[in-house]
Amino acid sequence: MAISVFDLFKIGIGPSSSHTVGPMRAANDFVESLRGADLLERVARIEVQLYGSLSATGIGHGTDRAVIMGLMGERPEHIDPAIISPCIEELLEAQALLLDGRLATPFVWARDMQLYEHSLPHHPNAMRLIAHGHAGELYRNTYYSVGGGFVIDERQAQAGELDSDTTRLPYDFDSAAELLALCRLHGLRISELMLANEQAWRDEQTIRDGLWRIWEAMRACVDQGFDKEGMLPGGLNVRRRAKRLHQRLIAVEDSPSLIASTFSAMDWVNVFALAVNEENAAGGRMVTAPTNGAAGIIPAVLHYYMKFQPDACERDVVDFLLTAGAVGILCKKNASISGAEVGCQGEVGSACAMAAAGLAELMGGSPEQVENAAEIGLEHNLGLTCDPIGGLVQVPCIERNAIASVKAINAAQMAMRGDGEHFVSLDKAIRTMRDTGADMQDKYKETSRGGLAVNAIEC
Repeated sequence: MAISVFDLFKIGIGPSSSHTVGPMRAANDFVESLRGADLLERVARIEVQLYGSLSATGIGHGTDRAVIMGLMGERPEHIDPAIISPCIEELLEAQALLLDGRLATPFVWARDMQLYEHSLPHHPNAMRLIAHGHAGELYRNTYYSVGGGFVIDERQAQAGELDSDTTRLPYDFDSAAELLALCRLHGLRISELMLANEQAWRDEQTIRDGLWRIWEAMRACVDQGFDKEGMLPGGLNVRRRAKRLHQRLIAVEDSPSLIASTFSAMDWVNVFALAVNEENAAGGRMVTAPTNGAAGIIPAVLHYYMKFQPDACERDVVDFLLTAGAVGILCKKNASISGAEVGCQGEVGSACAMAAAGLAELMGGSPEQVENAAEIGLEHNLGLTCDPIGGLVQVPCIERNAIASVKAINAAQMAMRGDGEHFVSLDKAIRTMRDTGADMQDKYKETSRGGLAVNAIEC
């Protein structure tokens, strides 16, 4: 299985990579399959079935709406988030969706959007789409949204495939130990090794241009977050804070507070993360990094470097994202980046490790120090549950990104103070994340049926 850094960093929309981006992509793939089989014109009805975690928090995460938009021919990387609500309202009124954006197809929401609490065998995030003709069923497929916007269908799931890409890489690695060995053998930094691997898919300039576009999308998301105010949608009445905090920072207000006077850079880190995750919670355009629920951490840490490092440049952005991508690949291959599978440790923990690694690389860290930074970042998020209140990516998700961003910076600093030698390896931390996720009760893995999600409502 070959994973590109562009698989981990994808421009899309909020609020969830596994519950919004993945389902929209799956529904669009379903339409493509119908088109390929010359069945589109024969469809008389579409049936949507959401299972497990997609059912439990699907409404709060916009899964139902995302599937509809995918069936209408939209893809998360291109859709204008502003069109979603009007399209859904029109569908509800007409009781018909525009299949592939052009074919009016009957769709009665109460009948054709079905939610099932039980999970299907291969993954908690499952959905089944069925196309009916006038004479009976035409085609069906089951899709699994396995985290970070990655989607596999029933055939791939049964074959045990997490991804169908079999590209041969010059420096393929399945563990951090293998990654470090390759760096030592070939005298490469982690970002250099990753750049060489990426060239198995595209040339160097295309890689650099693509990663700069990812960075521009991250910056645009922060700017949008700084510009918006008011309540976030969903009914919890969570107020946006990024704009107000940003205004205070740029006003350079004097404060007698010890933390405010000695920790001002961290104020910026916090506000960068809050801006991204408020935009995500509102369904805005952002970058999956490596998931939507944890999308604020990598942009916040990279913004921190670009703001406070005087000679920061485009090359730094590329090296940061390539190095972060190496750690994300390890987390995905050997555990999971899906909150429904291993809890929030798989989302925030992975993102924290990725950001710590990227920052350590830019600070001149050796491959061993970079691996140590990633391990520290992940180790201190182990056991983190996924228990969003009301099934919304708001509480505790937004603040959790800010806290993890600061943690990533501290992890990089601790690693840079050492020589790369440490007791627990990144591989062991990732394996522990996988095992801890397996031990968690299902109610703590993106179901909104346990932990803070329950206690906060009861109080």
